[in-house]
Amino acid sequence: MAASTSQVFVWSGSDKKGRQTKGEIQAISQSMAKAQLRSQGINPKSVKKKSKPMFGAGGKKITPSDISIFTRQMATMMKAGVPLVQSFDIVGESLENATMKKLVNDIKSEVASGTGLAISLGKYPKYFDELFVSLIDSGEQSGTLETMLDRVATYKEKSEALKSKIKSALTYPIAVVVVSLIVTGILLVKVVPQFAETFSSFGADLPAFTLFVLNISNAAQEWWYIILMVVMGIVYGFREARSRSKAFSDAVDKYILSVPVVGDIIYNSVIARFARTLATTFAAGVPLIDALESVRGAAGNAVYAKAIGQVKDDVTTGLGLYDSIKSTGIFPIMLLQMVSIGEESGALDEMLEKVAIHYENIVDEAVDSLSSLMEPIIMSVLGVLVGGLMIAMYLPIFMLGSVV
Repeated sequence: MAASTSQVFVWSGSDKKGRQTKGEIQAISQSMAKAQLRSQGINPKSVKKKSKPMFGAGGKKITPSDISIFTRQMATMMKAGVPLVQSFDIVGESLENATMKKLVNDIKSEVASGTGLAISLGKYPKYFDELFVSLIDSGEQSGTLETMLDRVATYKEKSEALKSKIKSALTYPIAVVVVSLIVTGILLVKVVPQFAETFSSFGADLPAFTLFVLNISNAAQEWWYIILMVVMGIVYGFREARSRSKAFSDAVDKYILSVPVVGDIIYNSVIARFARTLATTFAAGVPLIDALESVRGAAGNAVYAKAIGQVKDDVTTGLGLYDSIKSTGIFPIMLLQMVSIGEESGALDEMLEKVAIHYENIVDEAVDSLSSLMEPIIMSVLGVLVGGLMIAMYLPIFMLGSVV
């Protein structure tokens, strides 16, 4: 309750050694803020309600990267022996994102009032998913919260790094297409018409290639807004169809896996995510059935989410993990072999960790190779488009001698 009604106060005062200090604190009222400061050994001289920014809330959007950094900082504080509530204070003071700082202070208020960390985090599902909360709960129950925070921080860092690689791999080709279309559009609408006025004074027929480009230019000038609306409509319709239709979304996920180069990157990233998530949950002592449910939610691809659901059902009936994964027929041999070794040796989490590292490295190399490959492709595509348009425009001038 306190978290929802608390306010931010700016204070200044002196500590136990008489040193001047200042900062911000969350409390229900000004008097409660002073009481909290005194309990922390601070003699408050001035406590004022923090004024709101003139334009907007002044806070940025909280990103998964912010959550990853927060988790790592908390893990570092806890491993250093800093008490949980004090860890929140130290981490909160280091944050520049006002929205993230408020979230940290709200969670701190919950924890300070006696609520468990997992329960407090669970009140913010937008930022802390079920997997995150269940791992923290496991750490609290077993008395290994600092160790679990370190594992969760590593998991989040690896996951975000992998997502960043995938986003880079998918964004690069799209950027090439967009840039090419923009450059071509500008040339057709702004540059080509200037040449068309010059060509109108010629007394001979224009080359077929030049006429073709001029016709495209005329169409672009007359229908550019309709073309733009159609393109925007297609993009919007695709996003809406994928978010509203599970069948369409599943079909897109299946198709992406078959796309050359990009499909391999997606495939390897899914395997890496599967191994990383299962290794983290298994090492945390989460029951295998529950771990597989968490892994299915983190799969990132409908084809593999369905397969992991099948694995979970098979394991529930008593089938071993190796046999369950093998029966799907879509997981790589290396993963199967490592799972088999892990089950026999009792070191499943270590084997899965090795698999995750292996496939994460494959994704890194593939994305780097794709980036290197795309650079000459970009130059080639732009060269063909721009060069083709320029040739079409200058071709009549080169042939002008035959007209005279």
